[in-house]
Amino acid sequence: MKKYSALSIVLAVLLILPAYGFCDEWQEVIERMENGSINWTKGIIQATGIGAPPEEHYGKPQARPMALRAARIDAMRNLLEVTQGVAISSSTLVKNFAITDDIIMAKVSGMVEGAQVVKQEYLSDGTVEVTMQMSLHGGFAQLVLPQEIKQIEPIKPVTPQITAPAAPSLSVEPSKPSATEQKPESEIYTGLVVNATGLSARPAMSPKIVDENGQEVYGSAYVSREYAVQQGMSGYAKDMTAAQSNPRVTNNPLTVKGLKTEGPGKSDIVISNADASKLRSASEHLSFMKKCRVMIVVD
Repeated sequence: MKKYSALSIVLAVLLILPAYGFCDEWQEVIERMENGSINWTKGIIQATGIGAPPEEHYGKPQARPMALRAARIDAMRNLLEVTQGVAISSSTLVKNFAITDDIIMAKVSGMVEGAQVVKQEYLSDGTVEVTMQMSLHGGFAQLVLPQEIKQIEPIKPVTPQITAPAAPSLSVEPSKPSATEQKPESEIYTGLVVNATGLSARPAMSPKIVDENGQEVYGSAYVSREYAVQQGMSGYAKDMTAAQSNPRVTNNPLTVKGLKTEGPGKSDIVISNADASKLRSASEHLSFMKKCRVMIVVD
């Protein structure tokens, strides 16, 4: 009886372990395309290519290198196609942006050619499968992010002026206000989490958050290009708890609910005027928007 119990426990553990392995992937925002995918949570673009040697070279020493070269060329072609489908904003894809500028298109193609090979597998039929990936951040972001995203210089602290102490007064000191009369201090937020679940919202490299009147609350005018290039204007998650505990927004983010999306790409999110007012009042005390400390939760 004990043997069967031990065997049951072992089988249960073996079944649970794969589930834990895939748990993180289930929570990642992955936009799947015909020839690859965009992982908006990790900020990477991936594509796979398959190559086979010419029939006359099957079984010969040069077959495998030729199949590998064909697979890499196929992977790069697919990666370029996926990259062109990346949404820059709610109204612009990379291909819309690059098609008007040959230099931009050439640079995007060059980045794809320099993409990293993360997996190559030799199959039993003589074909080779290669997976390549490149980052949405860094040089690619610098190339395609809107030019209106400027570098925001840090505000220099003002040195307080030292004044001579006032002469002691013999007048009666006024009574201090009671605790109920004192003005409460504004809560200090360390980031922003936007709950856009149920809105069919889609990720983009340059999303906007607007109030009910269409006034921008967060967007290209609020961030410093340095941070937007390094980590993207916002992070994306599928789970509220994961978003609120993400190091990007640290330990006390302001959480707001999206009301609807705007734009053909459904990447711009409308929040209530009350939440927008709360965010605007907090922004004078914080620099989290400049540092792109924003997480957006989508389905």
